[in-house]
Amino acid sequence: MNGADAVRYDVTLFTDHDVYLFREGSHYRLYEKMGSHMLERGGARGTYFAVWAPNAGDVAVMGDFNGWSRTAHYLHAREDGSGIWEGFIPKVEKGALYKYRVRSRHGGYEADKGDPFARYWECPPRTASIVWDEGYGWNDGRWMQNRREKNSLEAPLSIYEVHFGSWRRVPEEGNRFLTYREAAPYLIDHVKNLGFTHVQFLPLTEHPFYGSWGYQTLGYFAPTSRYGSPQDLMYLIDVLHQNGVGVILDWVPSHFPSNEYGLG
Repeated sequence: MNGADAVRYDVTLFTDHDVYLFREGSHYRLYEKMGSHMLERGGARGTYFAVWAPNAGDVAVMGDFNGWSRTAHYLHAREDGSGIWEGFIPKVEKGALYKYRVRSRHGGYEADKGDPFARYWECPPRTASIVWDEGYGWNDGRWMQNRREKNSLEAPLSIYEVHFGSWRRVPEEGNRFLTYREAAPYLIDHVKNLGFTHVQFLPLTEHPFYGSWGYQTLGYFAPTSRYGSPQDLMYLIDVLHQNGVGVILDWVPSHFPSNEYGLG
């Protein structure tokens, strides 16, 4: 890589207070700091990466932007003892595929790891994380303004539980899944006709084994790409809200499948 593509270590999203909360175990918006985030710094556009690997000897970012090199872009361990590795790589843009190459300080262990804080992953069985953004124009302001009232203990509550992939298929097209966007009008009509106030989705976070129904999560902040992009899921939630239907998402940070590219 040429000098312009070298990792920069003068870029961080962590304040001292962030690190304090993280080490205390009370940082509840860590997804805003960890993972991959597209930024512009010093006139250069690129992506900032941060991952927690307290027992690592070194961590590198490998991806389609560097030929999946395990040595081209090393991250830097913060000097505060937090175990966070970080760095800014210029020219890495939305849609870039990546993993972390982690070498342990113990026993010579090395592995290529997906990013548990990635916003988007390749569709299984492919396993790379994807640099992505959260850009979306929400239109559910009225629902959000009245959400507390709709979700109060005194409000009527009737929840329709949905496993997205098996709820409805397209038999004339090989029994394929519906996308998040395709499902929206069918799901809205169904729950409103039956009088449900909320939809509860079984885990939609990225998972390798479809038979787990999403409960063996690897991408804790990424909607599964089986049904579309993160923005497609945002659209589904948005239109449910616009139609007065609340959304509950199962989130399962306690199951650790043994796939080596995950946390297990």
